[in-house]
Parts: sequence; C-alpha cells; structure tokens
Amino acid sequence: MHGSSAEKPALARGAGQRLLIVAGDSDVAELLSTTLELAGYRIAVADTARDAPVRLARERFDLVVLDATLPDVAELGRSRPALADRPPVLLLTDYESLDRLVPELGLGERDYLTKPFRVADLLARVKILLRGTAAGTARSGALSYRDLVLDDGLCEARRGPRLLDLTPAEYRLLRHLLVNAHRVLSKEQIGRYVWGDHRGDNAIEQLVSRLRRKVDQDAPALVHTRRGFGYWLGRSDVDA
Repeated sequence: MHGSSAEKPALARGAGQRLLIVAGDSDVAELLSTTLELAGYRIAVADTARDAPVRLARERFDLVVLDATLPDVAELGRSRPALADRPPVLLLTDYESLDRLVPELGLGERDYLTKPFRVADLLARVKILLRGTAAGTARSGALSYRDLVLDDGLCEARRGPRLLDLTPAEYRLLRHLLVNAHRVLSKEQIGRYVWGDHRGDNAIEQLVSRLRRKVDQDAPALVHTRRGFGYWLGRSDVDA
C-alpha cells in the first residue's frame, strides 16, 4: 500500500524436499499440494491413511502432512509396518481431536495444526519440522538438549534419569521450546502452538510456571523468561 512502511514477512519456503500429503478430501489435497509446490516442495499424495505406510515403505519422504480427521486414521496406529525411515509428521486436525492423536499415530517426530489454518502457519510448521531433521534430529522421534530428552514415540520427557510427569499442554510447550532452543518465543507464538489460538497472558504464564517447576528441579535451569519478549529454553550462560 502506498505510503506504508510496513512490509509483510516473507513466507517460509522449501528447497525441493519431498512431502507426502495424506488427505481424502480432494479440495484439501489440492489446496495443500498447490500451496506446498508453490513454496518449493516436491509433492506426492495418498488418499487414505492406510496408504501412507505403504508409500513410506517404498519411497523416501522428508515429511508427511496428514489430515488426522480421515476415517481410517486409527488403523495407521494399529497396523503400521516397520519402517526403517520415519519422517516427521504434521497433523491437520480439529481441536477436539488432539487428545487421541499422539497414541494412535506413532510414526516419527510430530507437530499439529488445527483447522482452519493460515497458509503462513502451515508453511512455518513444515519449515520447523524439516529444520529439526536437517539439524540431526533423531528419526526415532527423540529430541534432546543436554540431559533433557523428549521422545515423541513414547510421548515421554526426561531430565537425566528422571521421568517428567507432563500434561499434554506442558508436553507441547516443552517440545516447542526444545525445537526452538536458544530462540525467544512470544506468548502469542506459544499460545498458537499449544492450543491452536492465542490465550490470555495469564494462562501462558501459569503453563510456563508449571513446566519450569518440573523441568528445572535439576540444575542448571533450562526454561527462562526474557521480560517483555517471551520465553526460551537453553543454558543461561549462552545468549538466547
């Protein structure tokens, strides 16, 4: 717009990585395919959840985008074949279905996006998952920072030998902080990741406080506040 100094931030883009889209609705599949192809990714499409492990067993993909509202998605968790390579998975789901996703899917590292979603959020989540893979994230689903380990396959978090008793919201928050270690995340970013929308500051402060009490029983402290900006995970002797 003429006379405005504000510019829209550039959308996240890919570099030719192969993505498998699993969506039964042709309109959803076309939207995802077009959006991600224009963003620089190479796309393949499967129509049903049961087709996904078959494609993964015979082809290599860097990431799977799965519509978790497919009627046969539960079969994926019960009958999936053994896979040598487990790409990360971005789940597209209704908010009401979040609680049942983690135990049923069990492919690899996971993230989710609630529907309806913005294109910018979709591209950002894809970029984050692929960045974790490129940085050496274990394809088994384990993320780690020093003695803090998050295992998506088991849905468990540990600090050294100690198992952390986390709620689903605390788990998602810890995962978001861990993937973005040494990067300050705003309350809005955290709210959208954990709940799919922006909650009040008090709700986020309470969630971070509960997580900090569980994670930082052991020294050194890993969950930190950058006043006026947000929260970050890492060693305090390393700049965020």
